Amino acid sequence: MQERRKFERTPTSIRVEIRHPAFGTIIGFTRDISDGGAQVSIDNHPSPPVGTLVDVQFKKIAGPVNEEPVAMKVMHSTKNTVGLMFVGR
Repeated sequence: MQERRKFERTPTSIRVEIRHPAFGTIIGFTRDISDGGAQVSIDNHPSPPVGTLVDVQFKKIAGPVNEEPVAMKVMHSTKNTVGLMFVGR
């Protein structure tokens, strides 16, 4: 199978807050991140439907990495993982 990703993924664990008016805030941790998006573990929480636009804030111990949430789109999801792609609004 041919690899379709355009960007190299970097394994990392960053706390993530995924927000949407319909389901509130989901807390997770990145499994990897790239210039195109991130794969996030969201144990014990239902995954948002594929195609959903969400606001995401990446956190560090002493505060947010990004002050303003970034727009991302749910590209795929499994029971405990969601794949998010950066999008412009």
